[in-house]
Amino acid sequence: MKDLKSLLECNDRFALITGATGNLGKVISKTLAEIGFNLILNDIDLDKLIQLKNELNIKYKVKIFNFDCNLEKEDERVEFIKKIKKDFSQINCLINNAAFVGTRDIEGWNTPFEKQSLDSWRRAFEVNLTAPFHLIQGIVPNMNNSKNPSIINVGSIYGHYAPDWNLYNGTEINNIAAYSTSKGGIIQLTRWLSTTLAPKIRVNAISPGGILRNQSKKFIEKYSSKAPLKRMANEEDFIGAFTFLSTDMSLYVTGQTLKIDGGWGLS
Repeated sequence: MKDLKSLLECNDRFALITGATGNLGKVISKTLAEIGFNLILNDIDLDKLIQLKNELNIKYKVKIFNFDCNLEKEDERVEFIKKIKKDFSQINCLINNAAFVGTRDIEGWNTPFEKQSLDSWRRAFEVNLTAPFHLIQGIVPNMNNSKNPSIINVGSIYGHYAPDWNLYNGTEINNIAAYSTSKGGIIQLTRWLSTTLAPKIRVNAISPGGILRNQSKKFIEKYSSKAPLKRMANEEDFIGAFTFLSTDMSLYVTGQTLKIDGGWGLS
């Protein structure tokens, strides 16, 4: 019978993490490096990737490979997939973490429903749903050659629930239809792939609740009052979930979405 230490043993395994330099991406990268994964890091900004690699190299004795690729661009994804298939015979874990969350200066994004644009809708779906589909389809052969391969898609609680508009009244934040709908799509794609890629590859998702960033005090108070644990999440709240689903601790788990929301969805 395996013990806990052996279930967590990931030396000589390779994990591909998209959106690696974002707030959550950094925590995922550090977590997997700590348990022994060699890392294949993707993001749009090469300088930030180099900085993250340098930070990780100080503490962890793992191999780290950087690939800057704009996942919104199909031609860049095609080249990225070619490089991965050529350079890595095995991929033990793929974490689709990159997301189009947009910024307030993107026209037709952080705005009321009637002003949300088709362009921002398409951009969100390209990054949040089409890119994961494309990457998974491209590197499945590498994963099939790997030991106990696992795919983890990052969803959102808004892929499960309708927005509570009381949280947004009186704030500068809007709930975006394209973000919520694309995250609902990645959750369904997770279920679909779990039977399609079985029995070799496990496919699961993690749906974060609201993560404390730079939201207004009013929004933080409203959100926290709705969650049974009475606070928003921190990135560190997701360490256990990514460890569980990326390692042999979850060898009999597939097709599941783990909601990490402080009980928000119960209210």
